[in-house]
Amino acid sequence: MSVLRPFRATDMFKFNHINLDLWTETYAINFYLGYFSRWPDMCAVQETPQGRIMGYVIGKAEGQGTERHGHVTALSVAPEYRRLGLSRKFMSWLEQVSDENYRGLFVDLYVRCVNHAAIKMYEGFGYSVYRRVKEYYSNLGLGLGNPRDEEDGFDMRKPLSRDPMRRSVRANGRDITVSAHEVP
Repeated sequence: MSVLRPFRATDMFKFNHINLDLWTETYAINFYLGYFSRWPDMCAVQETPQGRIMGYVIGKAEGQGTERHGHVTALSVAPEYRRLGLSRKFMSWLEQVSDENYRGLFVDLYVRCVNHAAIKMYEGFGYSVYRRVKEYYSNLGLGLGNPRDEEDGFDMRKPLSRDPMRRSVRANGRDITVSAHEVP
């Protein structure tokens, strides 16, 4: 049976097979280390009994007052371990930490507008599009329709227990567009 455990710095030497995915953003080592040192309770891996990393999630807490929330910086599962419910497990875990440890009102994440599978998955987890952020990502060069769709990202949110009136989400999020410069 696999286990969800805290992400350790040494795990960075064991997750290349996960980061080879086209949709996964890869960061410099100091970026990961900054997260592990500042938000260690928001970084986790799922590991097989043999020690192979199946996937990971990295998050942080940010904002003040009514904007206090958890943020999913990276969520990735190795191709051979997809469709086993690991993403749902990671997201539920991060939502709980955001709610209980950081008293967040919502959890947010960014996803490319052309990553239809991920958008559908997050919607299935209860997330909705809050706004479209123009030129949030660099271009993948896939040639999928409008090139801007490869660069634009959806800011998706899910309210937590401190937002029973659902003030952190909106019904018309796909119609709201902002510049990447307007996003903190």
